[in-house]
Amino acid sequence: MRLRTEKTQTETTLPISDEALELCGERGDGRVFRGLERSMIQHPLQKWLRQAGIEKHITFHCFRHTFATLQIALGTDIFTVSKMLTHKNVSTTQIYAELVNEKKRESANKISLKRFLSGEV
Repeated sequence: MRLRTEKTQTETTLPISDEALELCGERGDGRVFRGLERSMIQHPLQKWLRQAGIEKHITFHCFRHTFATLQIALGTDIFTVSKMLTHKNVSTTQIYAELVNEKKRESANKISLKRFLSGEV
């Protein structure tokens, strides 16, 4: 997949998963979404969210954050995630690693030997 990041104007080629490629259907020539504008994307997303009963404010940029956090949580190294997000500096990507580390700390504190021994668990 060839893309240009709007914020940094960085152009790159990124792989997509076999599953995502399969969901795209038969491959054609040229651009997949010829003439697609950002405003065309946001309206259907908001409609899908309403239909699903989701009231939280979600944008397509939120998917980018989710992608980064899931990649790091699943063990993808931060350098690779940084390149896939087209960050110019790995320190920008470090934010996502810190989120995962916070979740790890929360997880470690879920098990309490004191509560187990006292019969609370």
